[in-house]
Amino acid sequence: MRLLITGGCGFIGSHTVREALGSGKFQKVVNLDCLTYSGNPENLKDIDDGKYRFIHGSINDSKLVQETIREEEISHIIHLAAESHVDRSIDSVEPFIRSNIDGTRVILESIRDLEKLGHEISMVHVSTDEVYGSLGPEDLPFTEETPVCPMNPYAATKAASDMLVQSFSNTYGIKAVITRCSNNYGPNQFPEKLVPLMTLNAVEGKKLPIYGDGMQIRDWIHVSDHSRGLLESLFGLSDGSLTPGEVINFGANDERTNLEIVSEIIEMTDADKGLIEYVSDRPGHDRRYAMGFEKAKLTLDWEPLIPWEKGIRDTIDWYINNPEWVESVRTGDYLNWLERHYG
Repeated sequence: MRLLITGGCGFIGSHTVREALGSGKFQKVVNLDCLTYSGNPENLKDIDDGKYRFIHGSINDSKLVQETIREEEISHIIHLAAESHVDRSIDSVEPFIRSNIDGTRVILESIRDLEKLGHEISMVHVSTDEVYGSLGPEDLPFTEETPVCPMNPYAATKAASDMLVQSFSNTYGIKAVITRCSNNYGPNQFPEKLVPLMTLNAVEGKKLPIYGDGMQIRDWIHVSDHSRGLLESLFGLSDGSLTPGEVINFGANDERTNLEIVSEIIEMTDADKGLIEYVSDRPGHDRRYAMGFEKAKLTLDWEPLIPWEKGIRDTIDWYINNPEWVESVRTGDYLNWLERHYG
C-alpha cells in the first residue's frame, strides 16, 4: 500500500501522516501540501522516516497530481486538503470553491484518467458534519442517512465536493468513500479555531471573544481518534467492509457549548473570568451539531478512545509547552484576520 495524503501539513493531515507511518501498513506515505496559512511544515519537522516524502504543491495542479500518483505508484489517497474555516468563507468564498470543489475535481479526474491506464486507486474523501446543517435541541444526532443541508459557504463547498465524489463513484466506478466528522481538537491546530485561540488568549491574559450567547453546541473529538478512523475507512474500502460511494460518520458523543469549553479553559489555565467578551454572532451560525457513529462501530470496529477530560488537558498543556510552534504560525495575515473578526 502506497498512500498519498493531501493537505498533510495541516492539523488533521499531520496527525494522519503520523498515524499512517506508525501503523506499519504502508510502503510509502507521500504528503502533498501547498502550505497556505494553515499548512505548517513545523507540524512534521521531526519525522525522519525513509517511507515519508513531502511534495510542495497544489491539488489544483492536475499535472503535478497525476505525476505524483504515477511516479510514486500511489494505491490509496486520503484527501484532506481544503479550506476549512467558516469565518473565512463568509469573508470570501472563492478560495473555498477553488480548493474544496475544483481541487477535488482534479483529484477525481486524475484517478479516472490513470485507472484507464491500469492504475488501481482507492480514496477516502474527508468531509465535515457541517454539510448536514443545524440540529434542534432535542433532535437525535446526525446519521449517514441525514439529508445534506449546508447553511454556510464553507459547508456548501464541502457538500458539493461530496456529491462530486459520489457521482464519480457511480459514473466511473472510482473506489471512494466519504467521511464526515464532528469538531476536532488537539495539538497543532491552527489558532483561529476555538480551543487553541481561547487557550493562548487565556494564558496571555487577552480577551476571550465568544460569538453571540456562547450556547452553540458541538460534539468534540480528539484528532487522533479521527485520524485512526480515516485509516480504518481506507482499510474498510480495501477489504470490502465499505462500498464505493458510501458515507461514514465519526463522532465522540461529547456535546458541549462554546461557553462551557471557554470556562473549562479558564479554570485549567487559572485565567480571569473577566476576560470573556461577547461579540456579535457569526452570520448564519448553526446552533448545534452532533454525530452518531454506530455505523463506524459496526462496520469498522471503530470508536473514540480519548475522553474529553484527558484530551483537553493534554491539548492545553501542549500549547503552553510549545511556544516556538505558536510563534511560527502567528503571521501578519493571521493577526490581521483576528483584528477584523474580533477587534
